[in-house]
Order: sequence, then structure tokens, then C-alpha cells
Amino acid sequence: MHDRAAHEPTTAAAAPDSPVRSRGARVLLLFSVFLCAACGLVYELALTALGSYLIGNSVLQTSVVISVMVFAMGVGSLAAKPLQRRAVGAFAAVEALLALVGGLSVLVLYLCFAWLRVYMPAMVVVSFVVGLLIGAEIPLLMTLLQRIRRQEAGSAVADMFAVDYIGALVGGLCFPLLLLPTFGQLKGALVVGAVNALAGVVVVLWIFRRQTRRVVRTGLLVVVAAVLAVLGTVYVLADDIEVTARQQLYRDPIIHAETTPYQDIVVTRSTAFTGEPDTRLFLNGDLQFSSVDEYRYHEALVHPAMSGRHASVLVLGGGDALALREVLRYDRVRKVTLVDLDPAMTRLARGFEPLSELNSNALADPRVTAVNADAFNWLRDATERFDTVVVDFPDPDTAALAKLYSVEFYHLLRKVLKPGSQIVVQAGSPFFAPKSFWSVATTIGAAGYRTTEYQVDVPSFGNWGYVLAVPGREGAAPALRLAGDAPRLRFLDDAVLRAATVFPLDRRPQKVRASTLMDPVVLEYTRHEWQNY
Repeated sequence: MHDRAAHEPTTAAAAPDSPVRSRGARVLLLFSVFLCAACGLVYELALTALGSYLIGNSVLQTSVVISVMVFAMGVGSLAAKPLQRRAVGAFAAVEALLALVGGLSVLVLYLCFAWLRVYMPAMVVVSFVVGLLIGAEIPLLMTLLQRIRRQEAGSAVADMFAVDYIGALVGGLCFPLLLLPTFGQLKGALVVGAVNALAGVVVVLWIFRRQTRRVVRTGLLVVVAAVLAVLGTVYVLADDIEVTARQQLYRDPIIHAETTPYQDIVVTRSTAFTGEPDTRLFLNGDLQFSSVDEYRYHEALVHPAMSGRHASVLVLGGGDALALREVLRYDRVRKVTLVDLDPAMTRLARGFEPLSELNSNALADPRVTAVNADAFNWLRDATERFDTVVVDFPDPDTAALAKLYSVEFYHLLRKVLKPGSQIVVQAGSPFFAPKSFWSVATTIGAAGYRTTEYQVDVPSFGNWGYVLAVPGREGAAPALRLAGDAPRLRFLDDAVLRAATVFPLDRRPQKVRASTLMDPVVLEYTRHEWQNY
């Protein structure tokens, strides 16, 4: 590639066609900076979000992606210094490559996770390459700005970074509010790659078309066309690629899959050993229930808490409406409020036949009010009080979930309890994750509750535990029993409940710490214990 402007800097910079044209070219180039900055931040957010969905541990994923990319940006800035003499061609080539790598980054990492099981090394490599190319943009763009109109270095840097940061703001907002809901992660990255290619190459080549040889312009435009063709082809095939890759992660055929701003939802269905259909729900790859034995889990979760007054019930989490189904089996229940973060989950439970049949169309019951909100924030503003509260969140394996297992959360929960109210919390596995389980119990106790811990066996999960609690430090722990108006159950009776409070010697209470917002130890317990299974 050859750039005539590199050998005629004075003419190119000081003699634009006219002040108006110079001003227009500068605005157009700054607009290109704006778009490129937005695209760069979207790549970064897409990589962190993908890692959080697939691996969990969002703090680690974010830290690795950001630190690797920032380091690579510094390397890219240094590497771009020799390219400044041919800034037009070099910038166009960098942007074409960035559009290709960034646009395909989510797909490549997903395939590495599904087929090769080498996600973390691949993520580091992709993050480094994307950061390297983003870092090369700034010195080249600064050179191009100076060719249009020379100005003091401080002013040029101020203009450049002001537009760059505004672009990052727009990109950061567009990712969760527009790209994810409209396109999803995989297609969203491809769309951004296409925008990146057009903004970074076509705009620059148009501005400097008179200062760049025709053969260079033609070659770069051919490269851009090839990049757009690749991204477009992958976009058309994206759904099939995603289904094929996702199926590698699950034993049974997938009958529904979607990625929401909050989580990855997958439903599978097969024939169980009993001959019955086995419908399974996975959130971010973690099994939430199997239709073959979910009644064991949900009967053990709900019915001990319903032994007290239960005219009004609050269900936190449980967007699949299976816990809600058990609550509604009591005729004395007059009102139930279900609070779940993800509207896609409650929509699925209401309208997706395999789930709505399983939950007996619980969300259609006139006694039910479903609210899509973050439970922590919802409790801060709640004014209504309830007789019984059922807390059915996923295990605290992310920072967002760990706050729902904190002392502060259980303090907030006391605001919505009537005198004598009972709460029950699913607390994970006393066998597979004993420190996590006893930390949940310790945390509830530290928030001023009296607790009774119990455990049952659910074949799909193994040994599973719960904490029944009542507010107040004085008095007896809540009794584990069934209500007098309890419906006929398939698994639970008083004999099972008596046995459920007995823990074997190797799984009895451990000395663990309570979890708080500032010290979410339950998150570390959970990550450490479950990584062995």
C-alpha cells in the first residue's frame, strides 16, 4: 500500500480544498471515531456478558477481559507508530480486521466452549487481539485528524477523546437496551462488526479519496466487501450454528432456547427411564428442575412454610411457577405475589405448553400477581405484608445472586412479614456444597431469625437443603410440619419431615461466616465447592 499524503504532509494538511470541505471532513472523521468507539465498547461488553453466561463468576470474567484488553490497547498503540506514515491505508486495514474479529468473537468463543472446552484460553486470545486492534486506532486517527487541519496537540487529544468517550457511552447503553433484546449476543456482535467495517473503512476512504491511490482504495474496498460478506453469511446461518453448538452442551434435545438480558434459558425434553417425558429447565447452563422429580424439590420447599398462616404469600424467584403451583393448592390462600427478575421466564411459564402444563397454569390463577423486578430493590420499596414467604432463587454463584443471600437482603425481608410469619429459603446442597448451605443458614440467623435446617433427596439434584425461619431471636425454632389443610402430596409427609432435620455426621453444622453485600462469602464458598462437580 502506498499513501501519497505520507510524502506530502504539508500540502495534505494545510491545503484542503476549502474551509467548508475541511470542516465537513473533520466532522465526518470525528463521527467515524464516535462509531468506532461505540463498536469497541460493545465488543468488550459482549465478551464479558458471554463469559458470565457460560462460566459464571462475572467478576472474574469482567476483570480478565478488561485487563487483557487494556493491556493489549497499549501494545496496539505502540505497534501503530510505524504505520502513521501510511495512516489512511493502515487505519482502513485495522478497522476491517477489527470488524471481522470483533464481529465473529462471540461465535468463536461459543464454539470453543461447546466443542473444544477451552473457553478461558480462547477468551484471553480474542480479548488480546480485539484490544490490540482498538489500541491501534487512536494514533492513526490522530494522524488523520491532523492531516485535515493541524491544531495544538492538547486540543486534538481533547477533541478525539471527547468523541471517543461519547461513543463508548452510546455503545455501552445500546448493548443491553437495543442489541441484546433485538439481535441477541451472537447476531448483535455481527451487526456491530458490519457497522465497524463501514464506519472505519468506507468513511475514511471517502474523506481521503484524493490522497489515496486508486489501487489502494480498490483493494481496501474489496477487503471490506469480503468482511461484510463473511459477517452477512454468518448472520444468515447464525441460528442454525447456535442451535448446533448449544445442543453439544446438553444431553437431551433442546425444545426452547433464548438469551435474555439476564440469563440464558434452555428447555430440553426426552423420555425418562420411567417412560414419562422428562422436561428440564436450565438457566445459564445450571439445571433448575427435571419434570420427573421436581415435585420432591417443590413440595419440600413450599409445604413446611405453609404450616403457619398463609392467606397472603410472597414468592421470590421461582419464575417457572412450580413453587407457585404448590402454594395455590391451598384453598385458604387468597393472594400470591410472585417477584421474578426476568420477564422472559414468566412469559415462558405462562405460554410455553411444556411448562404451563407442568405448573398447572399457575400464573393464570386470578389470585396471582406477577411482578418482574429485582427482588432486592423490590423489597426496599414494598409496603404490603405477607403471612408466608417462599424464596426460590438459583444458587449464589454470581455476584448478582449473592446479594440475594446476604444479611442485608434478609433484613429487608423482615419489612414484609406479619407477626408470626414464616419464610423458607432454598439453600443448596448440604452434601455437595456444605459450607455454602450452612453459610446461608448462618446468614439468615445473623439477620435476626430463628432457623430450622432440613434436607431431602431429589434424584436429579442429589441431596438438597432448605432453611425454614421465623423473625426474632427469642423463642423456639420453627417446627417442621405440614399444615392441617395441606393437600395430598406425592413425596412429603410428617415422617419424611422428621427425618429431614437429621444430618449425617459429615454434613452437620460447620463454622462458617455470614454473607453480606460487602463480604459475599457465600459466593466464594459456592464457587469453590461446586467446581469439583
